[in-house]
Formats: sequence, structure tokens, C-alpha cells
Amino acid sequence: MRIPDLSAATWRKSTYSNGDGGQCIEVADGFSGIVPVRDSKDPNGPALVFPSEAWSAFVAGVRAGDFPVV
Repeated sequence: MRIPDLSAATWRKSTYSNGDGGQCIEVADGFSGIVPVRDSKDPNGPALVFPSEAWSAFVAGVRAGDFPVV
């Protein structure tokens, strides 16, 4: 998979994210077939890029409670 140029990406945090700077991620919409993800505390750091199907499966698993909070 070729990583796209993310320099002009518009990043958004989850609506579940609170304002205390906790453990948050941001995703960038608008990329065909992929979902870029980064750590909101390190916006200049690296981003991970996932196939859209894999990201959708992960989000569905989170919503279903498949990943217990430790």
C-alpha cells in the first residue's frame, strides 16, 4: 500500500474524547480506501494508515465491547 501525502489532511478527534488531553486518537476523512490515524498528543508524529475495511471492523469491535479496558 502506498502512503498518501497527509500534509493537508483534516484531522478529527472522537466525540468521546474529553478535553483533558487524555489518550486520544485522531482520524482523517476523505481518503479513498484508507483511514489515516494519529496520536492527538503528537500531531507532528507518525500516522498509521489502515485499510477502510480493517478500520471499520476495529470500530465495530470497540462498540461491541470486544476490547476490555485495562
